[in-house]
Amino acid sequence: MTVSRWQQRFDLWLAEHSGQADAAHDAAHVRRVWRTARYLMAGEQVDEVVILTACYFHDIVSLAKNHPQRHLASKMAADKTETILKTCFADFPEYRYAPLRHAIEAHSFSAGIAPQTLEAKIVQDADRLEALGAIGLARVFAVAGSLDIALFDSDDPFAQRRALDDRRYALDHFRSKLLRLPATMQTAKGRALAQSNANYLVQFMGKLAAELQGDFNGVDADVLERFTLRDTVC
Repeated sequence: MTVSRWQQRFDLWLAEHSGQADAAHDAAHVRRVWRTARYLMAGEQVDEVVILTACYFHDIVSLAKNHPQRHLASKMAADKTETILKTCFADFPEYRYAPLRHAIEAHSFSAGIAPQTLEAKIVQDADRLEALGAIGLARVFAVAGSLDIALFDSDDPFAQRRALDDRRYALDHFRSKLLRLPATMQTAKGRALAQSNANYLVQFMGKLAAELQGDFNGVDADVLERFTLRDTVC
């Protein structure tokens, strides 16, 4: 069966079974992850069906950022995906279960599982790229709103005199996680995109810093200098 046909079937399943996912992990998210994965895997010798399926079901179990079992969510998602495939897609080839499980389990930042296959590396990169750039900017504040997290500490927005705390302030999440993502990328294409999109977030930080100082037309050069990622990611 072709990849396109598997995608059509997965789309139909999601339309019938997807519930009220949060704004950062809805059906549109998995389709964007698949689109990014297709770009990353172009020209590579990979199992496209494994990548497609992992992209579509990696967040089938999604726990809130502040959930105590957050680090186990990707394993739960792999378990549930296998159950869904056996129940609703009985013709899904059994030999793909193991690489699929690994790709789903390894995608998670919280799980801390190193991807061992190219398929898993591509899925991990594609998912992490969702956290950067314009989409990442929108997602981080959407999640913050759903968890009742403040946008930033009005007294010390860039944590110059305090420890970072992204459980209290959304802006802190940029430095505690998002700007660290480029260094975790597994593919050359992923690293290039991640660095560019991380610097988009830095531009936002610079603009925010300027506005907080009453400069509504400028960008804070000090923030740009401190946080812009250089071409040193390897």
